[in-house]
Amino acid sequence: MTIEEIVHGESKNVEFKVTLPKDSEKYTKTIVAFANTQGGKLIFGVDDKTRKVTGIDEDELFKMMDSISNAISDSCNPQIVPNIEPQTADGKTIIVVTVIPGANRPYYLKSKGKNTGTFIRVAGTSRPAYPEKIKELEMEGARIYWDELTCVGYEVTEDAVEKLCCDIKKFRNEMGLPERDVTVTQLMNWKLLKKENDSLLASNAFVLMTSDYFPFSKTQCAVFKGTDRTVFLDKREFSGPIYEQIVEATDFVLRNIRLGLTIDGLVRKESYELPLEAIREMIINAHCHRNLTDDSCVQVAVYDDRLEVTSPGGLYNGLTFEELMNGHSKIRNRAIAGVFNKMGFAESWGTGVKRIIGAAKSCGLPTPKFQVFDDMFRVDLFRSTFSIEDQKSNEEASEKNQESIGEESEKHRRRIKKASEKNQESIGEESEKHRRRIKKTSEDHPNNSRDNLNSTQKQILELLSQDTRLSAKKIAGAIGISSRNIESNIKKLKRRGILIRHGSPKNGYWEITDRTEVLKRDSDAAANIFLDM
Repeated sequence: MTIEEIVHGESKNVEFKVTLPKDSEKYTKTIVAFANTQGGKLIFGVDDKTRKVTGIDEDELFKMMDSISNAISDSCNPQIVPNIEPQTADGKTIIVVTVIPGANRPYYLKSKGKNTGTFIRVAGTSRPAYPEKIKELEMEGARIYWDELTCVGYEVTEDAVEKLCCDIKKFRNEMGLPERDVTVTQLMNWKLLKKENDSLLASNAFVLMTSDYFPFSKTQCAVFKGTDRTVFLDKREFSGPIYEQIVEATDFVLRNIRLGLTIDGLVRKESYELPLEAIREMIINAHCHRNLTDDSCVQVAVYDDRLEVTSPGGLYNGLTFEELMNGHSKIRNRAIAGVFNKMGFAESWGTGVKRIIGAAKSCGLPTPKFQVFDDMFRVDLFRSTFSIEDQKSNEEASEKNQESIGEESEKHRRRIKKASEKNQESIGEESEKHRRRIKKTSEDHPNNSRDNLNSTQKQILELLSQDTRLSAKKIAGAIGISSRNIESNIKKLKRRGILIRHGSPKNGYWEITDRTEVLKRDSDAAANIFLDM
């Protein structure tokens, strides 16, 4: 323990004691709390108020270390084996007791019993665990996942099974994942259903994915005036299958944030002030990693300065905040996380936090804020500073830009008309060649219309129709899904002959050959061909 660390004072993972208390419970409860949460260090020989290193007398050092070891062994259940060692700080000797997160939870003081002797760390103090937390600690210690437990008495209907299978397949298709049928057998393999005596039993995860059976399974959404929870401007509450709640909550946020307009040449582009990928990731993570033994709901709040998403339950099973920020993850709800992964909603690599931060950075937004409490986890995605004066200024600039574009467009049309009159015969020949090329493409790729495309593929074509030089990465950012999914859908569009790549990967562009779109432009074919020459 360095003097620099001591200067920072006590925290969730650090506690000071000037000397060894006569009542061992005053420090053994801290040992228990460390074992039940993210671990920590108990330091003897430092004043907790002044942070001054008082040190331990050398004559008492090893006697004190033995007393600490014996007290922990005699008082705590299950057994806790900390690392106890002397260290030097500011030229004086201190005792550092290091406790790692325990695997056999819950840990408690024998003298008080499990119900009153189980402690957890909250900020810089050790507090008795509430009943819901003790229940979760018990499941952690037994390696039991609440969402995989059987929901006793819940009836599994054919309609519910069929709808869930169809919806999983639909989401996979929209996310650009490989097509696959989803069956009852797969739902059983994913721990959503169990078979017993020729009957299907529902896990809690299946119930959450198909109904509003659990009263806590809701997403509360609200818009507040200002930057605190004083005045409601709008509020909604969504229930039902949790994947539907995620979609509805995301739409709620998009309806209540600004949709901006930028002009790139002759192209008008619209984009939300907050990245869609980050919004979806925040809401998905809130449901995927929430504590399902807590009766609270997921909350999504829009303020003037930020989007705030709160999930019931702190960090799970000893995961530290530092580990979380470095991309580590521990799954609290294994069945739900698995199904979300199959649907393309979430990955299993702990990338959620980094994806939120990366999406905010790519949009020029402040770094998101992550807050951990003993019973909840909160993420703040900050909105860009945008005043009414900024809005008026942008609108005026947009109007001037539109006037300039209008003048240039008129000049451009006159040039086209003049060139068209001089080259009508040549254009006619090129038009005929162009129609023959379109016909051949249609014959080679009979299924290249947009009738059978998924929503992601349609969005790709819409974006490329506005800017033919967009990269897969930029398309992914605009739609709010991974680059891998975009590349997969682009390959499918190329195989069907709807997309053709011209030029190098860096400097080339895309051509959309959808015959139905070309036929709509037959009346302007000559002008279009001239522009392509």
